[in-house]
Amino acid sequence: MPSDTASLPAETAPSPSRTARLVTTAGVAAVSLALDLWSKAWAWERLREGPRITVIERWFYFEFGFNTGAAFSLFRDLSWNRGLFITISVLALAYLVRLAMSLPTTWASGFVAIGCIMAGAAGNLHDRFVRSLFIDGEVRHGVVDFIKVYYWSGKPWPTFNVADISLVVGVGLLLIFLSRHGEALEAAEAARKMPARDAEPSRG
Repeated sequence: MPSDTASLPAETAPSPSRTARLVTTAGVAAVSLALDLWSKAWAWERLREGPRITVIERWFYFEFGFNTGAAFSLFRDLSWNRGLFITISVLALAYLVRLAMSLPTTWASGFVAIGCIMAGAAGNLHDRFVRSLFIDGEVRHGVVDFIKVYYWSGKPWPTFNVADISLVVGVGLLLIFLSRHGEALEAAEAARKMPARDAEPSRG
């Protein structure tokens, strides 16, 4: 005679608590941000007035750069860009905090992605407040870049930093996360917005 328990559905493991996931996000963000700020401080002291350092001849160097534009030196020549980039960074950080507070806790990868993006945004935001150089007769605030990679002989990629790497990794992880779990997220959001039904049975 088959056991009665054989027909019972398998128990679903409870999702991790939001506190645990927020600790994951904060830990990833803190480690990435610390590495970014430390490496920029090193580049500021070691490379700003010194020669570049060869890591791999013709392909990989540490070379000081000062970016008054966006990531990878985009829009660096626009005089009004600092206020715009600060505003965008603050809004992005606020959105990421909100996302971390609402994202289903089932999958850790989304929270790791959020932590990476937060660290990248915060690292470059920090520089826009505290780093400045005298350029073309005026004081300009900007971001310290120091990683120069040649993707082809004589063809360098725009100089970047650890914050830029965190941003790219975080966005990449988030896109993978959404491609794998997007439908589940949409279903959870629809269920959350569904109006509560009357728990009492209808009377005939």
